[in-house]
Amino acid sequence: MRSITSSRMRAIDANCEYLGLKGLQLMENAGAAIACEVKERIGSGKVLFIAGRGNNGGDAFVAARHLASDPRIMVYVVLAGHSTRIRTDDARHNFNILKHCSIKGTLELTDASQLQKTGWIEDSDIIIDALLGTGISGKLRETESTMIDLINGSGKPVIAVDVPSGFDPDGGEIDKAVIADITLTFHEMKAGLTTSLAGEYTSEVKVVNIGVCEDAEKCVGAGDLKVLLRRRADSHKGNSGRILIVGGGPYSGAPALAAMAALRTGADIVTVAAPANVAETIASYSPNIIVRPLSSDILCEEDVEKIAELITSHDVVVIGMGLGRADRTKSAIAKIIPFCKKVIVDADGLYGIELPVPKDTTMIITPHAGEFRSLGGNGPDDVQAFSKENGLTVLLKGKEDTISNGERVAINSTGNAGMTVGGTGDVLAGITGALFAISSPIEAACCAAFINGVAGDLAFEEKGNGLLATDIIDRITDVMK
Repeated sequence: MRSITSSRMRAIDANCEYLGLKGLQLMENAGAAIACEVKERIGSGKVLFIAGRGNNGGDAFVAARHLASDPRIMVYVVLAGHSTRIRTDDARHNFNILKHCSIKGTLELTDASQLQKTGWIEDSDIIIDALLGTGISGKLRETESTMIDLINGSGKPVIAVDVPSGFDPDGGEIDKAVIADITLTFHEMKAGLTTSLAGEYTSEVKVVNIGVCEDAEKCVGAGDLKVLLRRRADSHKGNSGRILIVGGGPYSGAPALAAMAALRTGADIVTVAAPANVAETIASYSPNIIVRPLSSDILCEEDVEKIAELITSHDVVVIGMGLGRADRTKSAIAKIIPFCKKVIVDADGLYGIELPVPKDTTMIITPHAGEFRSLGGNGPDDVQAFSKENGLTVLLKGKEDTISNGERVAINSTGNAGMTVGGTGDVLAGITGALFAISSPIEAACCAAFINGVAGDLAFEEKGNGLLATDIIDRITDVMK
């Protein structure tokens, strides 16, 4: 069964906003679906909503409003915490509307015993669990933990919103969770709901369409950046990635551009291993780049041992830009790849790789159309099948970039015609390398394409068709903000 992680769902939600579909609209659709399910289960009676302070609670507030207009139904709403601490604008907006509705009772509590004193649980005909949803992480806190106990001990029918409160949507360990009679999960099945343990808590699961637009899932957007791991305040040098770039020989600018792009994207340390004839030139581009000269004027098999040693102190290898296509170089690339745990192969490096990818190597390739054909690929429609067959992630560059890891297929539409200038592909490879150090291959490839394209669009606004690859590097941080 197809499923998605909670972080991917958050990215899709944010992409909806990026495309103009507001969170309020999605919340309204989710709440209406909850209300509809309640009416299917009880024609009349008392409905108790137990809501948290996030968007899961916001869905419940919408449902409560819908049901309150039915004279046969009495609605009670319990908020875990004070309304002043509701975490999102959308949820706060819908909570504030409740005072204008025929809600029979509203309670903001910080102590679960307050709920016991009301008698609302005993008097209810059905309970809606919207306490935690997919936002759970770590051990349950009070008052939520006791409220879950009260729901489970009530003997009342329970509808869980998105996932039962306390249940890990990604399938992790569970401290305790609501035991629901039905779970309404939105847009797509969550990964944790497909596990063998899930049925003990979810009972029946319904996947509810809330109107997410197709491009929010298919196209890379600002929401995808949200899934990247952020640099922690207590991080040390190297925690955000050590990148080794193997490039240069016939050309010196390409590996330098990749190195500067990786640094601008957040890599802590970037080392360039380059043939001796261009090493000094590359070092002159910036004092921030560490350069290690190789043995001759092109990458060759005599360099493999030295590069293998460098690989051990780096998280990601980016190989290919500016290397040329000499037979000795292609042979060296083939011998280097098996030493790499994480590698991005670009440009000339693509002519030296052997597919499928070695067992212990995770690879991203960044070809343009001609390079993809040389590997046996057949255009954008073949990217998913090619990725799956060869065990790698493909970022196929074009007017629209096509990205796939063999399962997910994504399209990136950022960028412009001014980016046909030389060096933009090297910049993309460097960005990908930095992101690959801290995230999965598909996330790194998708976000790199988006960042590179938006940075190019910002540069184009300023420089027009005169933009240079270095202008794109200068705008990377504007996108990453």
